[in-house]
Amino acid sequence: MANKKIKEIRLAPKVKREHRIVISLNDKEKIVLDNFCKKYKIEKKAKFVRETLFTAILKRLDEDYPTLFDEKEMR
Repeated sequence: MANKKIKEIRLAPKVKREHRIVISLNDKEKIVLDNFCKKYKIEKKAKFVRETLFTAILKRLDEDYPTLFDEKEMR
């Protein structure tokens, strides 16, 4: 019965991606991205770019989150 629960968790429905965003890279940026993906054996560039983008977004939102005290008061 435990295996069934594990399978149910792993088989959670995937979120359908319906919105497309297109970016353009210059030649040097494309070479850097290609070389990076090759070096670190990244097969799915779209997934890599999406995860990297949202990591940066969530980090910035976390840093900009309002606090009760100013930075000076917290030191």
